[in-house]
Amino acid sequence: MEARLNVFASPTARTFLKHIVSAGHALKAAGVPAATQELVNIRASQINGCAGCLDMHTKDAAAAGETSVRINLVATWREATVFTEAERAALELAEQGTRLADGAGVPDEVWANAAKHYDEEQLVALVAQIALINTFNRLNVITRQPAGDYQPGQYANFA
Repeated sequence: MEARLNVFASPTARTFLKHIVSAGHALKAAGVPAATQELVNIRASQINGCAGCLDMHTKDAAAAGETSVRINLVATWREATVFTEAERAALELAEQGTRLADGAGVPDEVWANAAKHYDEEQLVALVAQIALINTFNRLNVITRQPAGDYQPGQYANFA
C-alpha cells in the first residue's frame, strides 16, 4: 500500500497535526486511565478500519504493559471477561460516538452508564478522545497511510 499524500512533508498537514497532537496531550490530565484511552483508540480504529492507528495504539498499549489478551479482545469486548465495568462503558461510548451515522446519536442509556463511572471532566476527556481518534482515523484512511512500521513512542515529541 502506498500513501496518497506524505502528510509529514506538507507544511499545512504538519501544522494541523501539531495542533491535534497537542489537543491529545491536554486530555491526559483529566484522570481517564491511560489504558482506557488506548482501548478507546483501538476500538474506534477497528470500527473505522484505520490500520495506521491500530498499528500505533496496539503497540503503544503493549509497550505500556497492556496484555495481549486484552488488546486482542477489544473488538469483542462484550463477550470478554477481561474488561472492567468502567472500561466497558468507555468502549460502548466510543462505539456509539464513532458510529454516529448508523443511528440516532449516542443513546441516553449509553451516556448514563458512562456517567456512572466517570466524572464530568473525565467525560469531557472521553468525548474529546473519541473525537480525536476519529479525526486521526479519517486522516489516515482517506490518505491511505500504510501500517506496520510504527515503533512505540515514535510520535511522542511531535507536538
